[in-house]
Amino acid sequence: MKVCIFSTCIVDLLFPNVGKAMVEVLERFGCETVFPKGQVCCGQPTYNSGYSKETIKTFYNEIDALLSVEADYIVGPSGSCVAMLKEYKDILKDDPAYAQKAQILYDKTYEFTQFIYRVLGILDCGAQLDATATFHRSCHMTRLLKERTAPFVLLDHVKDLKMIPLNNVQLCCGFGGTFSAKEPEISEAMVDDKVNNIVATKAQVLIGADQACLMNIGGRMNRRGEKIKVMHIAEVLNHNVDLKRVKYVKDTDHQMVPANGSGVF
Repeated sequence: MKVCIFSTCIVDLLFPNVGKAMVEVLERFGCETVFPKGQVCCGQPTYNSGYSKETIKTFYNEIDALLSVEADYIVGPSGSCVAMLKEYKDILKDDPAYAQKAQILYDKTYEFTQFIYRVLGILDCGAQLDATATFHRSCHMTRLLKERTAPFVLLDHVKDLKMIPLNNVQLCCGFGGTFSAKEPEISEAMVDDKVNNIVATKAQVLIGADQACLMNIGGRMNRRGEKIKVMHIAEVLNHNVDLKRVKYVKDTDHQMVPANGSGVF
């Protein structure tokens, strides 16, 4: 199948290694990837800051860019940004030129772990990481995109990786895009709470599926002198891969876990 890569601003500009890892994982499992250069920003920072009308042109640009190539799916490494793309459908529902395009975008777009688990049907990517880790569950991915379980299922099958539950996993890290700039004192207090919970796990690695959150938490940990490695889940699933260990859901007795699961998820 052909997959259009939605890079997101932060990955494209600051963390290209994450995008590279995502592409390598997708291509390893037979996907042909394409990267339309016209994409810039999904418009989330300005739209969530109240500039709803001013951001419409940004939405148009992203739709035109991502639909400029014929692809079966659009896949991005951030639950937050993917959720924004999916919001276009409702925002532009009365737009005569873009309502249908926004619906097409909605139907094609998936967050990376969603796509690996729910579309490709992969249970074990064949990755190996000998470490103890904990997972930060980002707000927009769980509350807007409503995907709570795919990352945990995939991490549960990484060889030698021991996952430690994170206390108050449901709480925000304090980034919130422009929120961290507009309310720095509150944001700092929130990320400190998050870092305290991460440190309490004694994990060696912090894993997440939203690079913006990882940038915020990682930056705070760095300033506090915490020696915890930060990895996007694409990097984990691309680590020390042995294709002999790859397992597909259809070849096991695994029952697909609903996106909006409960418990540790």
